[in-house]
Parts: sequence; C-alpha cells; structure tokens
Amino acid sequence: MRLTKFTDLALRSVMRLAVVGDGDEPLATREVAEVVGVPYTHAAKAITRLQHLGVVEARRGRGGGLTLTGLGRRASVGWLVRELEGDGEVVDCEGDNPCPLRGACRLRGALRDAQEAFYAALDPLTVTDLVASPTGPVLIGLTDRPSG
Repeated sequence: MRLTKFTDLALRSVMRLAVVGDGDEPLATREVAEVVGVPYTHAAKAITRLQHLGVVEARRGRGGGLTLTGLGRRASVGWLVRELEGDGEVVDCEGDNPCPLRGACRLRGALRDAQEAFYAALDPLTVTDLVASPTGPVLIGLTDRPSG
C-alpha cells in the first residue's frame, strides 16, 4: 500500500506539532511547511484538513498559531490515515476502462483485506507514539527557532 503525498505531509505536520512544548510558542503554517520541506500552499491544505478532523487547532493573530488538540495527541494513526486517504479501493476495477474480471475476481477482495490489515497495524499507534525518542528530538532540531 502506498500513501498519498497529502497523507504523508499531514502526518509529518502532526508529528512536528506534537513536539511543541507547553512553554513554546505555537508554530505558524509557514514554519511547519519549512520544517517538513513542502510549499506553504500544500501545508495549508493539509492543516485545513487536520482542523476539520479536530486534530489541529489554529488561532489567528498575535499569539496565534497551530496547536495539536487532545484528540490529535491520542488519535490512532490508523484512524488518521483512513480519514486522510478516504474510502478508495487499492485498485479501481470500475473506472474508465472497467476490468473484465470485476464480476468474478478474487484479487479485489484480497487487496481490500490487505488494505484493512495495513490500517489495523497502524491502529494501536498514536501520534504521541510516533514522536517518542529518537524521533521527537530530531523533529525539534529541524526548527532554527529558540525554544520557550
């Protein structure tokens, strides 16, 4: 299974936000984009989606910025990936050029089972688990900004 670039970007953004300390200033979307190495517009779209999921809170103005919500910290990575990837099948059997085997194919079901096994392997992990050492300190070190 291969994740979309959008999901990868969203997960990296959440991971970076998860290591912002209580005394640290919240990060701006532009800072998250720089840290994860993507254009601002891509990061902004991912952050907006994460806000709609209730994983990230964004505050405007002075003292504003991005913070990870309680849900964001304890969210199952499997749930988050499912939400970001959507309900799509691993293969498109219908599409513009429908597969002639679609009515009697065993591959489609096997791929659906494999996709669910992939998500199930991610279900026990939380965002907090993803930023445990050694990942967290590396993420913090990616920002030139002095902490708290």
